[in-house]
Amino acid sequence: MQGDTFDILALDAYNNEFKAVEIIQANPQYADVLVFDAGVTLRIPYLQESAPATLPPWKR
Repeated sequence: MQGDTFDILALDAYNNEFKAVEIIQANPQYADVLVFDAGVTLRIPYLQESAPATLPPWKR
C-alpha cells in the first residue's frame, strides 16, 4: 500500500477511481493524506451495487 492514493485504492477495490470518497468517508482520520506510507490500515467499505437507472423497471 506504500505510495498508494485514495483514487488508486478505489480503482483496485471498486474498478472506479471516483468511488474514492467512500473510502475517505470510512477513514476520516486519513482524509488529509495524499500518498500513504507503508503499514497504514484502512477500512474499505463494501458497496452494494444498484441497477443502472437506464434499465427498465422489470430488470432492476
